[in-house]
Amino acid sequence: MKLSAKSAWDTPSILHFLNDVTIPIRIAVNKGDSPVICSLWYAFDAEAEAFMCVSHESSHLIELLKQNHRCAFEVAPNDPPYHGVRGQGRASLTRAGAGDALKALTERYLGDTNQELARWLLDRADQEYLIRLKPVWISSWDYGRRMESV
Repeated sequence: MKLSAKSAWDTPSILHFLNDVTIPIRIAVNKGDSPVICSLWYAFDAEAEAFMCVSHESSHLIELLKQNHRCAFEVAPNDPPYHGVRGQGRASLTRAGAGDALKALTERYLGDTNQELARWLLDRADQEYLIRLKPVWISSWDYGRRMESV
């Protein structure tokens, strides 16, 4: 994983951010002339240097990633001060481990809340794909100083 020279944060700071926040990753995949953007729950595996996401077999994203494994990504909160991580990577798809990843992501994002949604998602675990998104390059930005008054 190559860290951009323009990154506001070093690699340990990026890894800390990715492990601490529970906001979805936005993944962009080209479809013809235009990108398609999809938000997914993720966990970052620092040892594998890869994002782990899960998506249903009938999702448009899975269809697109089967045709084109190159994508861009961003993890950033919507509220100021604006900061986050973005980059480009390559996605691989597998059914192996998708159920375990879905369970871990459900616990990470829902915790003890919304058990009805958790049950619904986990009941479909055998219809999911595990997406491993391995960054080719990664960068961060942080407008905290210039937005201190916000």
